[in-house]
Amino acid sequence: MTKATSSATTALNSPASFVALLPLFLFLGLFIGAGLYFQSQGVDYAFYQLPSVIAILPAIVLAVLLSKQQINNAIETFIEGIGHSNIIAMCLIYLLAGAFAAVAKATGGVDATVALGLSFIPSNLLLPGFFVIAAFIATSMGTSMGTIAAVAPVALGVADQAQIDYALMAGAVMSGALFGDNLSIISDTTIAATRTQGCEMKDKFRENLVFSIPASILTLIAFSFVGQGQADIAPQDIEILKVLPYLTILVLAVVGLNVFVVLSLGIVLAGMTGVLTSEYSVIQFGNDIYTGFTNMQEIFILSMLVGGLAALMQQQGGLTFVSKQIEGLISRFSKANGEASSRAAELGMAAIVAATNTCVANNTVSIVVTGDIAKELAEKHGVSPKRAASILDIFACIVQGLIPHGAQALLIASVFTISPLTAVSNAWYCMILAVMAVLIVIFRQRA
Repeated sequence: MTKATSSATTALNSPASFVALLPLFLFLGLFIGAGLYFQSQGVDYAFYQLPSVIAILPAIVLAVLLSKQQINNAIETFIEGIGHSNIIAMCLIYLLAGAFAAVAKATGGVDATVALGLSFIPSNLLLPGFFVIAAFIATSMGTSMGTIAAVAPVALGVADQAQIDYALMAGAVMSGALFGDNLSIISDTTIAATRTQGCEMKDKFRENLVFSIPASILTLIAFSFVGQGQADIAPQDIEILKVLPYLTILVLAVVGLNVFVVLSLGIVLAGMTGVLTSEYSVIQFGNDIYTGFTNMQEIFILSMLVGGLAALMQQQGGLTFVSKQIEGLISRFSKANGEASSRAAELGMAAIVAATNTCVANNTVSIVVTGDIAKELAEKHGVSPKRAASILDIFACIVQGLIPHGAQALLIASVFTISPLTAVSNAWYCMILAVMAVLIVIFRQRA
């Protein structure tokens, strides 16, 4: 029996216990409470003042104290959770993805991609054009925040020149950034979703397309109809060589090459591009890789700590309690509507990750926290791992784009000098994706 199978069996056999969930509620209470407090004080990025890796520490202490095991055994359970193969693999991929993003940005890959996109945008289709630019960069970089930081200042200048409403332009950039972040094979949300559900990234990518393509087409049409004004964009210096690392990792990942190999090749290609096109030294290359590692520090540490906390809650029956409650809802839903249990299970996964993300305002954290529960539901109700991973990522993405206290809304609102609520009210892709995703889950044929 594998370690993963053993853990799943333990979860099923553990007596259900609501008390075992108290550490999770403590973590969410501290994180949300601090965010609300700082928000009431008018502090910028209120929900990010208390680092999540600090907020979870009291929860871990409580979980150890609540354990019926001896203290040494409880700590051993916690360490085993941290050292689970899925958690370790997830953390290593985080490091490689961070290194690639940092090196590609330092060598001019982001600027080159923006320039390439601007050279193809028709002057009367600026809103859908910036949606596409942001979508491509986010898919390549695997980060919506990095994309917004790179594209938003350019989009602001174009909006000024073309007299386009700031809220609409902010909505187009934010929509594209979240589309790409959700779809990207090297996004931390994709990494978390695929590792917790046990599927290949290329399979989750293809499954995501079923939801993302229709929603993105409708979003493009919507932004085309409301497009206002036009601007003649100055000719851009196109450096296609600097875009190649992005294109390479996209193609190799979709083909199905091992993600560790894909990201390693991407880092090397981005570094070589810098050496060939600018004065980029080997020392700088090494420093940028390290910078990429440090950029992933918070999610790296949090993933390990959440893995340990989940192991303690699982051993004490907390995850079994949640699973049974959802099972009851699924059973009633299935009987009342005549739907297949797998369909109801998918809606259950969507609801729990959406609710968690609304609280923690971090789509990756919400996937890591709910991953084990979703996996158990998927296995019991015949939902394929790729579909479970896709559901988790999609609904976390939807909520992340619609909460005004999310990092994406706060960042783009600061660039465009609008309110975060105004920003999310124009993130049309997330709204359209929400409708499309629910309809697809309900009406899509099962094998």
